[in-house]
Amino acid sequence: MKKNVCVITGGGSGMGLAAAKCMPKEKVIVVTGRTMSKLEKAVKELENLGYEAYAKTCDTSKREQVRELARFAASLGEIKNVINSAGLSPAMAKPEQLIRVNALGTVYINEEFSKLMKAGSVIVDISSNSAYILPGFLANKKTFALADKNEDLFVKKILSLPNKLKGYKASGLAYGLSKKFVIWYAAKCAYEYGAKGIRVCSLSPGLIATDMGNLESEEGGNLLNTTAEKRMGKPEELGFAIATVADERNGYLAGVDVLVDGGSVNGKEFVK
Repeated sequence: MKKNVCVITGGGSGMGLAAAKCMPKEKVIVVTGRTMSKLEKAVKELENLGYEAYAKTCDTSKREQVRELARFAASLGEIKNVINSAGLSPAMAKPEQLIRVNALGTVYINEEFSKLMKAGSVIVDISSNSAYILPGFLANKKTFALADKNEDLFVKKILSLPNKLKGYKASGLAYGLSKKFVIWYAAKCAYEYGAKGIRVCSLSPGLIATDMGNLESEEGGNLLNTTAEKRMGKPEELGFAIATVADERNGYLAGVDVLVDGGSVNGKEFVK
């Protein structure tokens, strides 16, 4: 009997690793990212907790590397859960890299893994509450639809607004657009893959106390003012939420985004 495999991109630390620690112990865990030393440390942590775990480097902005990751995971058993938490924040990258990693990386993960997944499996793409803050009129769905048809034109068009700005504002807008795209694309995939019995949804964290979150705390700190408890989220809190959404027993949750941001977005209405 094949073992069930859970793949977590961005699983070397933060909420990706926290999600791995919340998965059932009988799952084979594959953590992936760009730094092997970080992944190896994560594998040791998981093994100490009783998991069978493997590390595999992958830059999700490179389709061939994603394809190789999917094949590796399939060699270990049946791919049951894919959590795509790999991503870059505005403080970490320039606009084009943000689009290629956050947006096109989601396309590659969903497309390549869905080819090898069976009914009863699930893909969870991680977005951000920044997608809710970004005005809807800035997100052109016709541009989004180019992502899996004409990558070059998609990148050119989605960067047309960010490229008119400079510095953090340019990266911030590109980030918001990339995460708005993730929500849209996950929903699109839910209806495409649903016929195969593959469930797809997205999850949008708020500001989380991870290395990435701390980098953004200066610019994004105002988001904490509208949270219910006036604090950042803990990695383990998001890990549990992600693992719950990714659990195949949660089989009727599809085609939607789950907002886990401490009430930050809704707080704009209630916090004065």
